[in-house]
Amino acid sequence: MPLTRDEDIKALLEGARTIALVGASDRPDRPSYRVMRTLQEHGYRVIPVNPQITGEHVHGEFVFRELAQLGDPIDIVDIFRRSDAAGEAVDQAIAIGAKAVWMQLGVVNHDAAARAEAAGLAVVMDRCPAIDIPRLGVAPIARNG
Repeated sequence: MPLTRDEDIKALLEGARTIALVGASDRPDRPSYRVMRTLQEHGYRVIPVNPQITGEHVHGEFVFRELAQLGDPIDIVDIFRRSDAAGEAVDQAIAIGAKAVWMQLGVVNHDAAARAEAAGLAVVMDRCPAIDIPRLGVAPIARNG
């Protein structure tokens, strides 16, 4: 069952440090572009993933083709894909050992959510962390150094 209780979602956000953003865009008019910036401003390390712009940079971060290329542990995979395409990103998140998958507003895929939960991942569906962070009062992440 996807997380729906505010306290569970807040705990997930407070425990996370690194987020992979699948479907990241280099276009300022796209929601994923703005959400990535908001997450970075809150202190998260956000790694963009998009095969169409692989090798470019978005908000100072190198864009990867797929989750399997990431060398760092990922706390949350934030998915900006159509609902019918979200399953592939969820399967990749499971394969890399991510702790959670977060399907953005309008992204609902119950089969993929069930696969993620069966693999031990927390699941958030049809929500946006850039909305939930201020709404839930999630404190900014302190940067070291």
